Amino acid sequence: MYALVEIKGKQYKAEKDVLLKVDLLDVEPGSMLNIDSVLLVSDGVVSVGAPYVAGAHVTATVESHEKDKKIIVFKYKPKKDYRRKQGHRQRYSIIRIKDIAVV
Repeated sequence: MYALVEIKGKQYKAEKDVLLKVDLLDVEPGSMLNIDSVLLVSDGVVSVGAPYVAGAHVTATVESHEKDKKIIVFKYKPKKDYRRKQGHRQRYSIIRIKDIAVV
């Protein structure tokens, strides 16, 4: 059984006991998370929402908050002595899917 869920504007495939790497959530690690924005549920029979499946929700726990690898953004213009170097580390949360329920 799996479900397609929407978290902070992005879509993820959620299966039971799977870890997902999502954008940073404003909840403490170890807390429960209830996701009601379920776009699709499949358990042999596919249920597609318009836009969300009525009565479906996914329960997850927040495992940790982490930072991704650093990426370097480098801009330059040839022959003009223009160079800019900037680094960025994206923050994200690791969540574990506990249950997928359809009422």
